[in-house]
Amino acid sequence: MTAPRTRIGVIGVGAVAQIAHLPALAARDDVVLVGVCDSDRAKARALATRFGVRDVFEDIEDLLAYARPDAVVIATPNHLHEIHVRTALSARVAVLCERPIALSTGGVERVLEAQRRAGRPVLVGLNHRYRSDVQAARAFVHGKELGPLRGIRGGWYQFRPSRAELGWRLRAAEAGGGALLDLGLPLLDLGLWLAENARPVHATAMLHRTGDGVEDAGCALVVCEDGYAIFVDVAWHYVGDHERFWLDVLGERGSARVSPLSVFKEMHGTPVNVTPTGAAGRENLISASYRAEWATFLAAIRDEVLLPSLDDQLLLHRTMDAIYRSAREGRAVPV
Repeated sequence: MTAPRTRIGVIGVGAVAQIAHLPALAARDDVVLVGVCDSDRAKARALATRFGVRDVFEDIEDLLAYARPDAVVIATPNHLHEIHVRTALSARVAVLCERPIALSTGGVERVLEAQRRAGRPVLVGLNHRYRSDVQAARAFVHGKELGPLRGIRGGWYQFRPSRAELGWRLRAAEAGGGALLDLGLPLLDLGLWLAENARPVHATAMLHRTGDGVEDAGCALVVCEDGYAIFVDVAWHYVGDHERFWLDVLGERGSARVSPLSVFKEMHGTPVNVTPTGAAGRENLISASYRAEWATFLAAIRDEVLLPSLDDQLLLHRTMDAIYRSAREGRAVPV
């Protein structure tokens, strides 16, 4: 007997819904899109028509009441994430929410409490965890093949000449932060997630602010216990020949780099290239990461896997709070 398809609602029809979530869902035969919701009804209707979704809503509560989804993906502006997650959980609906799940540590705590009451899966959309090159690097780290970790160095430079493209991300009240939150948070998450037991001690940061009130570039150093350190460097307005994304994992006996993947280990006093062949498939890394993210989330809804605890989001946001405070005060700040 064929299992019933999982009913999915889409909240927010911005770029990430259009180019990532909806294509990933449309490629699956075990889900059915039951509704699209956005305050811009005309835009939502156009996207629903494109992906064959019958019902369009302007309010999340209407979608929850009438479309009766098993799960929703929340891809609205940052300041709406917390309330939308809590609203979905109050209807006992599973949630995949784009990062960040809230704009404050207190907001994350409120989401945690709502999840405890609802007993439903919640996954934060940190899709870089699901990249094939990141997964390969993580296997070396968890296999202790690189030796004790010394740190992670990461960066993400984008060139975005259009203010219209950034839209609400330039408005501090809606975005919660600029380039460091948008690009730096997923890098910081990888630094904490790959090390698993990293415990941040203090953070130092510098931001380049624009007249809009949010930063368009910045860097941060997070020092953890046992000498482990995470450094991230980001920019929204990088003038170069292409976007740059990199992540270096530094161990005492080896290193790993993603984009592209390379792994080296010290053997008999010599660095040896041990990069696994076939670690990256033909599909675009980012598209594949969203597909893998959805596969994990759907498996959790069906009680086939357990998702990470949202406690890791508490640690992530406490660290981000310290980073922004350091930038304001011009000094190292305890986490």
